[in-house]
Amino acid sequence: MEELSLIIDKIRSATELDFDDGIHLMKSRNLSLIGALADNVRKKTVGDRVMFVTNCHINYSNICVSKCKFCAYFREKSQKGSFTLTIDKIMEKAEKAEKMGATELHIVGSLNPELQFEYYEKILSSLHDKYPELTLKAFTAVEIAYLSQISGMSVREILIRLKRAGLSGLPGGGGEIFNEGTRKKVCPGKISGEEWLFVMETAHMLGLKSNATMLYGHIETHADIVDHILRIRDLQKRTGGFQAFIPLSFHPDNTELQKTGLKFGPTGFDDLKIIAVSRLLLNGYINNIKAYWVMMGEKLAQIALHYGANDIDGTVMEERITHAAGGTSPDHMPKEKLIHLIKNAGRVPVERTTNYEVIREY
Repeated sequence: MEELSLIIDKIRSATELDFDDGIHLMKSRNLSLIGALADNVRKKTVGDRVMFVTNCHINYSNICVSKCKFCAYFREKSQKGSFTLTIDKIMEKAEKAEKMGATELHIVGSLNPELQFEYYEKILSSLHDKYPELTLKAFTAVEIAYLSQISGMSVREILIRLKRAGLSGLPGGGGEIFNEGTRKKVCPGKISGEEWLFVMETAHMLGLKSNATMLYGHIETHADIVDHILRIRDLQKRTGGFQAFIPLSFHPDNTELQKTGLKFGPTGFDDLKIIAVSRLLLNGYINNIKAYWVMMGEKLAQIALHYGANDIDGTVMEERITHAAGGTSPDHMPKEKLIHLIKNAGRVPVERTTNYEVIREY
């Protein structure tokens, strides 16, 4: 406890934690204390409500030029298992989701060189016209930057057109890890961390809310993790546009990183510590910390609700990216089971909209 005494004093006085504080937290093995601190901050900030959304993931393609070394999802066009969904197929999935009570469609895919900007625009306009009540959270900052590159339009122009077509907000994917040295080792073909932040800032300035993510448990350092979270915090101070922070647990199976010797992803200890440290560093700026059950597993996500998390994501209905990398969680979580997990953890389940408006408290 003594090693963290100065940090405890800062938390008690509601003083913002700095980079050095983050490093001390990451180096500490006192997970029970860090978790208790985070849980206390969570309770003061958002209370005992745990949020979830009834949503459906739609992955429109896996043909990708980026070829990130941590990704088991992408395929070359000629490879077995490659796919690109037609607009009609996407509409079929949306119809099924709508009948199952979804309020949100989470639409992400890849950097497919054969798809033109109009395909993305048509996805949104078709869905919005037929299902105007569904929130369309679509296309990561990486996909937006790629659309700007292939179309010759600015990021701002891309976002304006997509917003007119029905875009409600952006998911947080593609953040990975911002440190450029580490980023070039794990995703050399992807936009830089600064470019990712620029896309998000542009979206926020246009009134589009988003999430923010961080991929951990691969080759990153403690400094990389703290730096990543603080850069997100700095942008949030300027825009207020991030609705949730989502730490993503690396899954090594079938990835290039596994082939080059990285056999194991993060442990449960790591997962819980990252949730807790995220809560402490983002305190006062981003209220919602997600325990993404698809990557953490449903049981550990449940425990994370006592380590600073207050959101367990949603029903998902269909997820391909994590499962391609060996994810063993279900690809769909019925609403009733989410409610059971939350209640059993001693928390109050609250179904929300994408924008964190309360639909129903259970």
